[in-house]
Amino acid sequence: MNTPARFEGSENYVATHDLKLAVNAALTLQRPLLIKGEPGTGKTMLAEEVAAALKMPLLQWHIKSTTKAQQGLYEYDAVSRLRDSQLGDERVKDIHNYIVRGVLWQAFTADEPVVLLIDEIDKADIEFPNDLLRELDRMEFYVYETREMVRAKHRPLVIITSNNEKELPDAFLRRCFFHYIKFPEKETMQQIVDVHFPNLKKNLLAQAMQTFYDVRDIPGLKKKPSTSELLDWLKLLLAEDIPPEALRSQDQKAIVPPLHGALLKNEQDVHLFERLVFMSRNNR
Repeated sequence: MNTPARFEGSENYVATHDLKLAVNAALTLQRPLLIKGEPGTGKTMLAEEVAAALKMPLLQWHIKSTTKAQQGLYEYDAVSRLRDSQLGDERVKDIHNYIVRGVLWQAFTADEPVVLLIDEIDKADIEFPNDLLRELDRMEFYVYETREMVRAKHRPLVIITSNNEKELPDAFLRRCFFHYIKFPEKETMQQIVDVHFPNLKKNLLAQAMQTFYDVRDIPGLKKKPSTSELLDWLKLLLAEDIPPEALRSQDQKAIVPPLHGALLKNEQDVHLFERLVFMSRNNR
């Protein structure tokens, strides 16, 4: 199994030096890359950009609370087979017609190496990661209904994301290369914004960034605004032609920013912010 080329970032995704090292370490070790970080820090987009940069197909498995590990391998559709047998369908003679291939099966049997994204693994049951240990380790699994072993033609680059909603088992963590995407500092964030809004006026960007990080620094926020929410907010500011002056008060006291619904996503945080603004004005 040949090791694919190195990941050096892309035009559409600002990857830090540490993140590029992590991707390439996973490629070298041929181990899954476990990516953690706040929601909205670009974990899912990383898999898309790595696949594009390395010219590898991307397969995505988005995990829900009801997802079972078996679904990633295959599912046997016994109900359809029973129905077809009652109708006298000839297809029932071949059980292969009722085996639905999962994302891992597709990745294992692809004719070229693929990037396999297992997105938000922490949403599933706690046993979910352990149920995939052997398959991700040995790159093979057994299909009991057809009595065949499915082995990977090429080892996929497996990228697993987690929002840290629950702890992952130690045995699973040992098999991964881990990287935590830190929330971008202002300099990195400016590079990210430049990718999406290359013609944004500097004074609007500077004031918007200041307001954004001021909001993030408020103690007690239930959900701090993320990178994706900053980009949404900037898009709205441009669409509504909001001037930089509207983002600050004359005496530099806190104000409620226009279109703040793009940044604050629950009523507790909005009320907290409004209360702090009110207190700031009363302390003039």
